[in-house]
Amino acid sequence: MGTISEAPALFDSAYYRDPYAVYDWLRVHDPVHRFRFPVGDVPMVFLSRYDDVKALLSDQRFSNDGEAYGSEDFRRSGMIFGAGTLIGRILTVLDPPDHTRVRRLAMGAFTPRRVAAWKEPVDRIVGECLARLEKSDSPDVMDYAGRIPADVTGEILGFPLKRFGEMLDAIERAFHADPDNPDHEAVVAAAFEELVDYGRELIVEKRRNPGDDLTSHFVHARDGEDQLTEDELVSLVAVMIMAGIDTTRNLIGSAVLALLDHPDQLGLLRGHPEHTPTAVEEFLRYDGAFCVGLFRLAKEDLEIGGVTVPAGTPVVAGLQSANNDPEKYADPRRLDITRTGQRHLALGHGLHNCMGAALARMETGVAVPALLERFPRMRLAVPREKVLFEENWLLRSLPSLPVTL
Repeated sequence: MGTISEAPALFDSAYYRDPYAVYDWLRVHDPVHRFRFPVGDVPMVFLSRYDDVKALLSDQRFSNDGEAYGSEDFRRSGMIFGAGTLIGRILTVLDPPDHTRVRRLAMGAFTPRRVAAWKEPVDRIVGECLARLEKSDSPDVMDYAGRIPADVTGEILGFPLKRFGEMLDAIERAFHADPDNPDHEAVVAAAFEELVDYGRELIVEKRRNPGDDLTSHFVHARDGEDQLTEDELVSLVAVMIMAGIDTTRNLIGSAVLALLDHPDQLGLLRGHPEHTPTAVEEFLRYDGAFCVGLFRLAKEDLEIGGVTVPAGTPVVAGLQSANNDPEKYADPRRLDITRTGQRHLALGHGLHNCMGAALARMETGVAVPALLERFPRMRLAVPREKVLFEENWLLRSLPSLPVTL
C-alpha cells in the first residue's frame, strides 16, 4: 500500500490505483473532506470514518433526491443518477413517506419461502457457468461472475422476453460508459431509457401471464389495494434488473481476486466451506461492490465534525473507507474469512440498505466456493500488477480477471 504525504485528490487515476491509501490519509488528516468533484466541478464533502459514514446513511437531514434538494451546481452537473428518466425516481432516491410505502410493498416479495426457493436455481446456474468457464480458451473469472447474476436475476424476475441480451448491453453502457466520451451523459441516459422500456415490456407480459416470480409480485402490489403507481412499478422492476446483476458480478470478482491475493485464506475456505457465511461478509467488507454510496444531499444548513455543510451540498459516504477503518477493524487490509465483530456498511445502512442483500449473499456464497472446488489449482494468467480496477467513482469493478485453471 502506498503512503501519501499531502492532501490527496479523490477520483483521479492515482486514487483508482490505490483508493485505500487515500482513505487512510483522509481518516487521519481530513475526515470531513471538502473537495470539488472532477465532473462538473461541484463542491462536495467526503466522509471517511466509519462512525461518520454510518451516521450519514441514517440521518434524516439528508436526502438521496438530487432533483429536489441538490444545489444548483449539482443539478446542472449531470451527476444526478438517472436524471430525466424513471431511473431517477427509483426506490434508492425516495424519501419517506413514499420510500416507506414502496419499500414495504417491495420487501413483501422477499419472504423466507421465496428466498429459500432461490437456492435451487443458483446452484444449477453456477454449475452451468462452471462448465462454460472450463471449456473457455481464455478463461476469465469476470465472465463467470457476470453470467451467474444475469441468469439468476432473469429467472427470479421471470424474464420471458427475447431482449435479455440487449438489456445486459444496456446495463454495461449505463454503468461502464467511457467518462471521456463527450457524449457520455447521452449514452448513459439512453441506456437507462432502454432499461425502463424493458421493464415496461416485462410488466405487460406478467400482467398477461403472471407467475411465482418477483415481477408478478410487484405487479400484484401495483394492481392490488396497496397500490404502487405505474411509474413506481416500472422503476422498481428496473432497479431490480440493474442491482441484481452488476453489483453481484463485482462482488464475486473482487472476492476471487482477494482470495488469490491471500492464498492462506483461499486454502482455508477450500478446506472448510463452513466458513462461507463469514467469508461472504468479509468479501463485502474487504472490497465491496460499491466504493461509495449515492450522493446524500443536505436538506438544510448543518455541520459535520466542525465543518459547515450548506443546504444542497452533496455528501459522499465513503463506504469502503468506513469498512477499512482501523478504529473498527484490526489489520483491515488483511483478508480474514473468519472475522467477526463490527458490521460492515457495504450494503448500506438505515432506510436505503440493499433490498437484494439476501440474494447477493446467496449467489456469492455459492459461486466462490464452487469455483475453488472445481479448479483447485486456479491462478492468475497475468502478472498481478496488470489486474486493475475500472476507473469508476461509484463501483469497485474489475473489467477482467484472466486465470489459468
